[in-house]
Amino acid sequence: MLILAFLPFDAFAQISIISDEETEQYLASVIRPLFQQAGVPFNRNKIYIVNDNSLNAFVGDGNNLFVHSGTLIKADSSDQISGVLAHETGHITGGHILRQKIKSQAMQEASLASVILAGAAAAASGRGDVAMAVMMGSQSSLLSNYMAYRVEEERSADEAAIKLLSKEQISPQGLMNFMKKIQKQNMLNGIEESNYFRTHPVTSERVRFLQQAASQSPYSPQAKSNEAFQRVKAKLTAFLSEPSLTFKKYPSHDTSAAANYARAIAYFKQLKFTQAIKLLDNLLQKEPNNPYFHELKAQIYMEQGKIKAAKAEYAKVLSLRPNAALLQVDWAQAALADTPSPTELKEIIAVLNRSLQRRPSATGWLLLSQAYSLNRQPAYADYAAAEHSLRIGEPQIAQRQTTNALKNNPSAKLKLKLNDLLRRIKNDYPELNNRYK
Repeated sequence: MLILAFLPFDAFAQISIISDEETEQYLASVIRPLFQQAGVPFNRNKIYIVNDNSLNAFVGDGNNLFVHSGTLIKADSSDQISGVLAHETGHITGGHILRQKIKSQAMQEASLASVILAGAAAAASGRGDVAMAVMMGSQSSLLSNYMAYRVEEERSADEAAIKLLSKEQISPQGLMNFMKKIQKQNMLNGIEESNYFRTHPVTSERVRFLQQAASQSPYSPQAKSNEAFQRVKAKLTAFLSEPSLTFKKYPSHDTSAAANYARAIAYFKQLKFTQAIKLLDNLLQKEPNNPYFHELKAQIYMEQGKIKAAKAEYAKVLSLRPNAALLQVDWAQAALADTPSPTELKEIIAVLNRSLQRRPSATGWLLLSQAYSLNRQPAYADYAAAEHSLRIGEPQIAQRQTTNALKNNPSAKLKLKLNDLLRRIKNDYPELNNRYK
């Protein structure tokens, strides 16, 4: 199931994140070998799909990797995605994230110094225009130096990408072709490729470098595009676009699995469930063990209120991908909606706990709280609810729920978790200290 959520990115903004097992699994299959070649620790939970239609990918603190949905939708082949991710891996191995922080801090300090210098000039001359000229000159020089530094980083990441792709026997032509896409998009958007106002070097220079690398590479580009990539691309297109656009991009005469997948999603979005199920059944006849086709079918049944049918489909999904945390949460949601027996409740609780160990999520904690409540375990229910509240940015509610759990005679093991949770709240939100006692 494709889920949208918001992730705090900096002090001023949030980014919209897409959670989807199939897409994340595909990205993991591309990035894992590149990380291994580069000696970078791999953690699938650090791969994020950003709901943004632009061509972009970037790395953050802790080797977190962010890939825009537009990159996956607009790329033509898996080789292009490999090239982009190899470039981002180059930023990690080059230590560019930390270096950018240091450079930005130095730039801020220098900027403050230029303001002080401008003030001194104004005081000495008695003219504000002199101060402005001093400040503008200093700021321009700072920006020029910073952009030159960023240009050098991008060149370094490109060079690292070529080496990583060679180790994986992948042609650099995919990265070259993707750079041409960015170049074309910049031209259409009227972006000037100046030497100053950009965060990447002139794309024509990068294209020339990559063309030379591709011509010297002994590896040929993919003769046929990766099927997993095509399906992920179709899925994202269908979920994130209007159905009319999906039908235009994947017309009925296109009988590929990716096209049928996209049209099934488009019909689903139009609430034309019969047509969507028919397409999925045709796909499942050829691929009965495809977990993602079963997943979409279960999602359609849930939308129709056919809980038992949805639960059965999700059971098939878990039999095929038993350790997929996102899919475990989907199954638990359907199982909880089907009036579970005491035995089933215990299984739901066990599955959700396994899911949360692999991948903590607000939805997982909320469902676990519901399951514990139905199982008449109020202390555990309050604990899970508190974890949910904390993840959605409600520390005051989380503190109250944790306090309630402590009053419900928790086991020694749970009491340790509750006290740890209170410590986390106290450390992260000191303004709440001593409010609830």
